Formats: sequence, structure tokens, C-alpha cells
Amino acid sequence: MNDLRALRDAFGAFLTGVTVVATFNDEGGPIGFTANSFTSVSLDPPLLLVCLAKTSRNYQTLMTAKGFSVNILSEDQKDVSNTFARPVEDRFAAVDWQKGPFGSPVFSNVAAWFDCSAYERVDAGDHVILIGKIEGFENSGKTGLGYARGGYFTPALTEKSLLANVEGSLSVGAVAERTGEILLVRDTNGGWTLPFVDKAESEGMEALEPQFTAEIGLSIQTGLLYSIYEDTKAGRQNFVYRAALGDGTPKVGQMFPLQQLPLDNIHDSAVRETVKRYAQESTLGNFGIYVGNQEKGRVHAVARKG
Repeated sequence: MNDLRALRDAFGAFLTGVTVVATFNDEGGPIGFTANSFTSVSLDPPLLLVCLAKTSRNYQTLMTAKGFSVNILSEDQKDVSNTFARPVEDRFAAVDWQKGPFGSPVFSNVAAWFDCSAYERVDAGDHVILIGKIEGFENSGKTGLGYARGGYFTPALTEKSLLANVEGSLSVGAVAERTGEILLVRDTNGGWTLPFVDKAESEGMEALEPQFTAEIGLSIQTGLLYSIYEDTKAGRQNFVYRAALGDGTPKVGQMFPLQQLPLDNIHDSAVRETVKRYAQESTLGNFGIYVGNQEKGRVHAVARKG
């Protein structure tokens, strides 16, 4: 294998997230670098790994550090990624951070962070595989920043562009989940449906979360797109998002466990199939996007949970 650049470009076809790995050096100063060669390894014990080039200036520090953190950047942290990918003198001045429960730097406003003890180091060619045991973590529910073929992508921004280009009447719904339950609200016929809000042509996505919050009475954080379908009878487009529901009691509707959904009382067939699919995909850990109309369409597999 002589063409290493071509091989590297081929590896770059794989869509990944972007992380910043961080720890402290021998002098007690924070160090960090971007990495997209990150993956979960085990739930019991809780393990993850990142790969570090032996040519990295952080190599010696990571080979002796008692632990490290992995900060999964959110979609609005492209500037953080750029800062930690370049030889900036004080990278940490550009981020809000604190020590995690095991002592490594963890960042604010990330999609998730993991603070790890050093579990094992595995020699692997021109890299070393750093396996960390997770001593603490936090999941904000934010959408992660994506990276492929040398460039960033943000799934939510792609969806916002799609929303902006929809012509005519549009409803935006949410599969709002909290600890294995989703929120359903009453429809006009006394049955159950998902919470929906109407989107005006002049409104951006940023206006929708406050509308949901006002209707439900709880905070809601929309995530990735889950279903796009046209109601051909009503002449209306529908976008449904996965969402995280805040704590408290909703002022409308009821929380239902995913395995005890009132499917017989969901009169809208498209909504019924949406929540039924969500319950099934939650069990498997795989989520897709449905594209079609209220009667037929196709599910495109796009993401894996956890």
C-alpha cells in the first residue's frame, strides 16, 4: 500500500462526529485536540476509545496521563473544532470548561462529554488506541457536529433549509420523549395524536420550540428529523422531529410508555405508524427518516442510538 493519501481520503468518506479530547500535562496545564476516530466500546464496564497518532505533540502526555475527556461537539461549535485543530497558543481561552468528575477538562454546550480514567493503551501501527473507562458523563440532547471528506455538516441546519423551501401549508410535529415515555395530546375527535404546531412561511426553525413550549407547558428540545410526509387529502406537508421533553407535568396531553401506546385511539394513520415505528426503533437503537405521504413511503436508515 503506497498511496497513503488516497487511503486517507477513502477513510474520510465515513461520516463521523467531531470530538475534542482533553487532559492535563505534567505542568498542570490543559491540553486538547480534535479527533473524529472515536467510538463506544462497552456498556459494562463503560468503555470508549479514541485513536491518537504517534506523531501528535500530545502523544507523550496521553501515554502517561491518568485519564482524559472526550467532548462531542454540538452543531454550533464549528469554531471550537477549528480552534483545537490548529496550533493556537491558548486554545482553552476560546471555550467555557471545567474539571469533570475524574478531573479532565469538560466543555459547556457540547452534545455530550465523557470523563474517563485511562483503562488500556493498545499499539496499532502509526497510532495508539486509547481506551478510557467512563467515570462520569453528561448528555445535553444537542445535535452533534458532523464531519466527512474534509468538511463539516450539520443535520439540523440541512433540515432547516429543507423547511425553508417548503411551499404551502406546513405542520411540524414532535415525538417528545422523556425516560421511555412520549407525549400524546388530544385531537379534535377525542383521540390521541402527536403535538403539532403550524409553521408560517416567514418563520424559521428557531420560532418552533417556543411554540411547542407554550402549547405543552414544558421545555422541549427538537433533535433530528424523523418523518416527512404529505397529507394528500388535506394538501398539507408534515415534518415530525425527535425531541427531548423537559421535566414536569405537561399542561395538555398525557405521557405514555413506548410499549403501552394507545394505538387503537390514534385515528390519524400516519401518526399511528410514526409512533409505532418510534417504539420499535427505540428498542433496537436504530432510527430512520420516513419520506412519503400518509399512505405509503420509505424509511431511510440514518442514525444509530448510543
